[in-house]
Amino acid sequence: MKLAYFINQYPGISHSFIRREIQALERENIDVARFAIRPSKDDIIAAEDIAEAAKTRHIVTSGGATLLATIAKQAVSNPAGAVRALGKALSIGWRSEAGLLRHLFYFGEALVLADWLRQANLHHVHVHFGTNAATIAMIAAPLANATYSLTVHGPEEFEKPALISLSEKIKTATFTVAISKFGASQLKKLVSPDLWPRIKIVHCGLERDFYDNADNKVIAAPSFVCTGRLCAEKGQIDLVEAVARVAGNHPDIKITLIGDGPMRGAIEDTIRKHGIEKNVILAGWKTPSEVREHLLGARAFVLPSYAEGLPVSIMEALALRRPVISTYVAGIPELVVPDVCGWLTPAGDVDAIAAALIAAMGASDEVIARMGEDGRRRVVAAHDIDGEAKKLGAHFSSALERAS
Repeated sequence: MKLAYFINQYPGISHSFIRREIQALERENIDVARFAIRPSKDDIIAAEDIAEAAKTRHIVTSGGATLLATIAKQAVSNPAGAVRALGKALSIGWRSEAGLLRHLFYFGEALVLADWLRQANLHHVHVHFGTNAATIAMIAAPLANATYSLTVHGPEEFEKPALISLSEKIKTATFTVAISKFGASQLKKLVSPDLWPRIKIVHCGLERDFYDNADNKVIAAPSFVCTGRLCAEKGQIDLVEAVARVAGNHPDIKITLIGDGPMRGAIEDTIRKHGIEKNVILAGWKTPSEVREHLLGARAFVLPSYAEGLPVSIMEALALRRPVISTYVAGIPELVVPDVCGWLTPAGDVDAIAAALIAAMGASDEVIARMGEDGRRRVVAAHDIDGEAKKLGAHFSSALERAS
């Protein structure tokens, strides 16, 4: 079996879960071609992503002349299909957030993707995220005599479903994957019940190499890690404010923020305002192995998100036996159970985050160890990437059988 994956930006430092999924599918003897609109805007620093970049074909780096020639070839060889594709792009674009002009570019990119699918004799394409890449795949698939499916992560798709025509994408896709029960519920809201069987739950997952042979030592020091893009949705400023409230009585508390993004300046300002430069460290992006080492050196993991899907960073922490402090948001409570493998707080509640930090520091090492073991069991049971890839592979097989 062979198929294509199509992503907006790939590979990327924050998209390691897609790489793991593709590689797990390949271990199931599924041949996966990697296509993307563009390379990641963030620097690629991990050897794993550098290797993926060499396997990925990007539309925007193909060269203007090549792109125009490909578009012209598609339009000449299948003018009726191209007209239908243009009509689809315009019908979506006029009511979209991106607008008509952007959708004209999507139309051109869809012609390119369709040509690549035909060249490689690929009859199914899978998309991660329900935004622009899904629009392009929806337009391209009929041109290539192919079908498509998509994985919707949230939170972006759930906040503006009408503006990205998400319900139409669910209706026209062979199947749509949600990464959590919460995600599936949000997709069900958008379509009639007769389409619900086409909504599948397949979790993001981890490879056993990431957590096998990790020691079970509990870190006594008040050291915490927060991994994620520095953006409003992740709530890191609330974490900094919580540290400021805790540091007076716990001057040795240390939070390492791994990641970067548009909120970095505001986070730095908040750290300086409270004079807690020694307590909050902005570490920037790290490779997967470096993230693992930081987690192993922490007593617990913190992610005070306002909006989420189901963060892979939480899976990584729990798999390494690190209890998690997070929020009652989206799919997070499906994995983090209060007082069992961590602490959950209302989103935006700085006092509650501070209390959870104090609780994690004050808990006995035996309690921290018990929480860590329970978290590891939960991740191994529900988020093993090879097990999840088997589920996804079965859905691909059914899709290709129905299309043939």
